Amino acid sequence: MMNLDKPIFLASDSNDAVSQKKELEEKYGKNDFSNSNVIVVLGGDGFMLETIKSSMDKQLPIFGLNYGSVGFLMNSSNDNDLINRINQSQSIKISPLMMKAISIDGSIHKAIAINEVSLLRETHQASKIKISVDGKVRLDELICDGVLISTPSGSTAYNLSAHGPILPINADVLALTPISAFRPRRWKGAILNNQSNIKFDVIESKKRPVSVVADSTEFRDISSVEVHQSEQQIVELLFDEDHSFDERILNEQFKF
Repeated sequence: MMNLDKPIFLASDSNDAVSQKKELEEKYGKNDFSNSNVIVVLGGDGFMLETIKSSMDKQLPIFGLNYGSVGFLMNSSNDNDLINRINQSQSIKISPLMMKAISIDGSIHKAIAINEVSLLRETHQASKIKISVDGKVRLDELICDGVLISTPSGSTAYNLSAHGPILPINADVLALTPISAFRPRRWKGAILNNQSNIKFDVIESKKRPVSVVADSTEFRDISSVEVHQSEQQIVELLFDEDHSFDERILNEQFKF
């Protein structure tokens, strides 16, 4: 059994989350990163993703309370016996995607993504993208609205909406999924080993401009993108034992 009894509370800017943060700090104490042993996030999935990336270097487990809309990465907002809930929770560990993008003007952009890295067309014209895996070209030209690479934890987000596969959270794979593919129309994507290095080259990048988005961080007018999963950085998320992340992913696969 864990002994996580010194939470630091981080809240989104919603009124409910801010108000609840004050109540929880009065009840459980107001800690900072120097003396806390668990992060409690009050907000929705978007704020959770922001918190994961901003606090990754703290190496603290994260327990989310849902004060957003979907809340797939969160637990219910019920704060009764919170410390006991945290200590009886189930833990999953995830590794983010590391992205490097080069713009048309040669500038380099780097970002990390917990869910996915997406390439998206910027104009009415479809994008043309060449896809290489571990240095070998696998698709000379994908004509599409875009393409994304997703982690298992992100496979139920944008990836699922783009008709990509749902991946078990502990699977050592990534989902490569086209977004509205025009040619080859029947290509449904691929499942790749999570040690793969994926490169996207934008064909006719000036005529058919493409942006890249790492979760919510966007860079426009890019010419190429390289993505791989980190081997060093690990994030630990905590979920109520009666509503584990594995169970949520299974439930998504049986929804109609």
